[in-house]
Amino acid sequence: MAKEYRWRLPNVEETQRFAEQLASFLQPGDFLSLEGNLGAGKTTFTQGLARGLGVKAVVNSPTFTIIKEYQGRLPLYHMDVYRVGDDVDSLGLDEYFYGDGVCVVEWASLIEDVLPEERLTVVLQPTDDGGRECRLVPMGSRYVNLCEEFDFDARSGD
Repeated sequence: MAKEYRWRLPNVEETQRFAEQLASFLQPGDFLSLEGNLGAGKTTFTQGLARGLGVKAVVNSPTFTIIKEYQGRLPLYHMDVYRVGDDVDSLGLDEYFYGDGVCVVEWASLIEDVLPEERLTVVLQPTDDGGRECRLVPMGSRYVNLCEEFDFDARSGD
């Protein structure tokens, strides 16, 4: 089992700040799969990530468009595959998954068989007090190193 990195995020602002900080560690071709129930904060997380990548546009859920592209320090490809079903092969996801931007996929576990083997899974879970728990699960050496660096930086107070 892969090592997990855990944080307690007390509110929306801290969730976005956390993601914004994480964005500074991202490189071209990075892949993040976002997991969590409806309302867990996947789009909120992506908004912070986008801000950290220098995206100026409003970021909202791509639920019905499936893929939204944003320009910043790196291109951001934000996807929501909740409604994709069996049509996944016709979407041309490989050009995003293995492209030069940062790929963020909400509900990625629904298309597990086409995901890159190496990736960073972000699991968001609401807590009883209105916050959320965030778990980072790295798969592959790139993401283990990213998590180690980010964890040290985040816990040492920036």
